[in-house]
Amino acid sequence: MQVTENKQIKEKLYTEKLDNGLILMVFPKKTRKKYIVWSTNFGSVDNKFYAPGEENLTVVPDGIAHYLEHKLFEQENGKNSLDVLTSIGVDANAYTTNDHTAYLYECTEHFDDALDEFMNYVQNPYFTDENVEKERGIIQQEIMMYDDYPEWKVYMNAMKAMYKDNEINIDVAGTVETIAKIDKDKLYKIYNSFYRPDNMILVIVGDFDPEEISEKVKSKITMKSIDKETVRIYNEEQTEIVKPYIEQKMNISMPLVLMAYKDNDLKSDKIKKDLAIDIIGNILFGKSSKTFEKLYEEGKLISAPTIDYEFSKTYSHVMIQFQTDDIEDVIKEITNKIETIKINGILEEDFQRIKKKIYGEIVKDYNDVSNIATSLVSDYFKNINSLDYFNAINEIDKSYIEKVLKEVFVENLKVISVIK
Repeated sequence: MQVTENKQIKEKLYTEKLDNGLILMVFPKKTRKKYIVWSTNFGSVDNKFYAPGEENLTVVPDGIAHYLEHKLFEQENGKNSLDVLTSIGVDANAYTTNDHTAYLYECTEHFDDALDEFMNYVQNPYFTDENVEKERGIIQQEIMMYDDYPEWKVYMNAMKAMYKDNEINIDVAGTVETIAKIDKDKLYKIYNSFYRPDNMILVIVGDFDPEEISEKVKSKITMKSIDKETVRIYNEEQTEIVKPYIEQKMNISMPLVLMAYKDNDLKSDKIKKDLAIDIIGNILFGKSSKTFEKLYEEGKLISAPTIDYEFSKTYSHVMIQFQTDDIEDVIKEITNKIETIKINGILEEDFQRIKKKIYGEIVKDYNDVSNIATSLVSDYFKNINSLDYFNAINEIDKSYIEKVLKEVFVENLKVISVIK
């Protein structure tokens, strides 16, 4: 196994590529809690592809990745693997994102007892007309629940205002209309095209001997390698935004606002930019910033805005979210602060203070097995190594922060999504 050591946090990551192409990562951690996640690089954005050995393009309904996630637990023996795992005392779950689908469980005991069931259901799908139809109503209810969730709607509205053709504006769960087109044949085609070992990663975090747990996992692998690849097709996206403002009314106590900036530079160092934007957000309007202090004292904000840099191989954007009754005033205040600091730059003392704060937060994340595992998975599918964040933050200086500020926070690439 290949060993990657980070001496700053005194941790090691063991990585092995199995004969069938599956990537296995083991992160030993002296803790009672154990965590395993098996993920495939297939999410809501992957709706067009050439299946292995096929010449015709396959287009699948929106929401099919999420639908398959629901159905994979159901087994031919009539049992639901989620129920089986829960019954032996492990916390099992699954989730679907824009670019990957993951199956997992965590526990303090019975890890080995759960492993057989876990390895079995991920590798042995069982779809029938009856069980696929049975799930449709459940997912319809989930879709309607998300339609009533302001935080989700303000995000999706922002994506649709920002991107014209990029698949990021597809709702992960799909719509009631699109999931009506999903059947067992489409689910099997998706599984056979994307649930292939060379498109998957299995991460284990906890008090394990890397070689021992590796051999145990390999003894339970039945997936075979596939010679022909699955070719994904993505839409070309314009550099401009679709529209600068989008608004929706919902049953909400205080308006919710999302300011987002479209970042068309997909080739820059994503780790450094992610860290830079985190630092920028803290300096501009974090809890200790003068901007937040002013807006809080004026009663225009009750909590500090959050900032997030979301990116993949086909899109990237910055999101600033907050709640306020004074929408125009707060947007103007934040926008003016961004433009002012772009001109005047940031103070070295502010930069150093926030940089140390962010470094401490990264270290803290490595105390939690679930944070470690999910970060390793999501970063792997973005072609980055989670441990590289430690080196990257040491390389960042004030001039790089100011450069990112000018390049990313561009006014004509800004979208404002409001839920009133």
